[in-house]
Formats: sequence, structure tokens, C-alpha cells
Amino acid sequence: MEGHGQKTGPARMWELFPHDADVGVRGFGATPAEAFEQAALALTAAVTDEPVEARTMVEVECRAPALDLLFVEWLNAIIYEMAVRRMLFSRFEVRIDGDILKGTLWGEPVDVLRHAPAAEPKGATYGELQVEQAADGSWSAACIVDV
Repeated sequence: MEGHGQKTGPARMWELFPHDADVGVRGFGATPAEAFEQAALALTAAVTDEPVEARTMVEVECRAPALDLLFVEWLNAIIYEMAVRRMLFSRFEVRIDGDILKGTLWGEPVDVLRHAPAAEPKGATYGELQVEQAADGSWSAACIVDV
């Protein structure tokens, strides 16, 4: 299952990859922040194929001593907000400054009939965790999410 995320600027891409009973998410971008945003879109795609409206804004902040650990914290912050607010998100903005990530999520409350959620993410794991820069300068960020 592959998807292409669009926002202003060049096209970015994300994908889901199979992993036993869990799901792998991977985001791609020109910067680590863009790769993190695209992985968040993949996380939403693991839950629903239906459109999610960007009606409500939620701010999150994460801290970790390394970029790959910051990625796991980012996904877990989204999963936490999905659970406590009973929301799905369709737009993400990430700002990384050293070991701090400030993120903005936009979404709407889950409508079980319309969104028909296929899975409930429980947490991002260190399984297949990889945040790396390719030879062409682009970035990817991936890990396994327990569903």
C-alpha cells in the first residue's frame, strides 16, 4: 500500500510495509522533519482509508537525545493524542531543533461509520527503527507500530 502526500512545495511520499501482526510506517522527505510528517500520514493510513478533515489543531512536543529516538517519540505523541482525544489526523507540521520536536497535528474526531477504523495503534516501537539520509540528500524515517 503506497501513498503520496501533498502540501506546498515538492511532492513527498510515504508507505506502509508488512510486519507480522504489526505495521511498519516509513516517511520520505527532503529533511528529517518532512520524513517525520510523511510517516505520520502513513500512520493515519494504517487506521483508515477514508478522508480525514483537518478541522482541529493539536500541539505536541517531544524530546529525545537522538534523531531516531525522537522519531519514535513523535509517533507515540500522535498515537497518544489519537487515543485520548479519539481523533484521527490528516495534516502534520514538524519543527526539529536539536533534541526537541514541536509538532502540530490537524484532524477531526473519529466517526466510526465514516472512517471505519481498521486498526488501533498502541505504540511505535524500536523494531526496524531507521532514520537516515540517502546519498541524494533525501531522508527516510521508519519503524514498526504495534497495532
